[in-house]
Amino acid sequence: MDWLFVPFEVSFVQRALWAGVLVSLICALAGTWVVLRGMAFLGDAMSHGMLPGVALAALLGGDLLLGAALSAGVMAFGVTALGRSQRLSRDTSIGLLFVGMLSAGVIIVSHSQSFAVDLTGFLFGDVLAVTAPELGKLAAALAVAVIVSLAGHRAFVALSFDPRKARTLGLRPGLANALLLGLVTLAIVASFRIVGTLLVFGLLIAPPAAAVLWAKRIPVVMAAAAVLGMAATAIGLLVSWHWGTAAGATIAATAVVLFFLSALGAELRDRVRAVPEKTNTEVEHAL
Repeated sequence: MDWLFVPFEVSFVQRALWAGVLVSLICALAGTWVVLRGMAFLGDAMSHGMLPGVALAALLGGDLLLGAALSAGVMAFGVTALGRSQRLSRDTSIGLLFVGMLSAGVIIVSHSQSFAVDLTGFLFGDVLAVTAPELGKLAAALAVAVIVSLAGHRAFVALSFDPRKARTLGLRPGLANALLLGLVTLAIVASFRIVGTLLVFGLLIAPPAAAVLWAKRIPVVMAAAAVLGMAATAIGLLVSWHWGTAAGATIAATAVVLFFLSALGAELRDRVRAVPEKTNTEVEHAL
């Protein structure tokens, strides 16, 4: 059984595991709403919209996380502002901002010859290089995510299932939508350092999507998503250690595999349930 525990005796793998656990918890809180509200395209646009901020921060020698946060904030503000237009659909607004921000980022990157490694880290993450101060930042991000989730839970539920009822109940759906967008932004910014922007959806969407197939209550979905995300982190790091694969990509791929296993299990469950129902129906017709 040494193969199971030896990797986690190494300090940088331990930090990677803790980072993955913290990110899994953050993504479970935000990703559940992303799945329930069908916001996957928005999340994709938000993650790629961070590139200009990261590129500028790298060029100026600043904090990449701060650059990513500022850029994502601009993206979120743009989505909120354009979303008020009656002439443009939400998808059109998001798509235009997506292309604009990504193009700006690529233009900035193209003016530097030293971005090969940095850009690779931005796109695919570097979970094994996480430092103790970064773990502190992730813990702080998790605390903020928990506060926002608790404070906005009732409004988020109403917004997800009946926006008109949310307005009737005085829950201020506009503010709730902005808070939810901020929660998703926080999850993406916190996660990109771990698994990169191209792979962030492995932890943001796959665990909640897998949990939704089995649970009906939102808190249960969040809890199950957190467990699945942490399992994907541990398994991904273990596979990466023994097979020599990229850690961030392996974690994300493991999360997706767990989703498909969950979907397969849910399909088998539904078929098993359908057999007695079909039999009972045939008996009723016979009588």
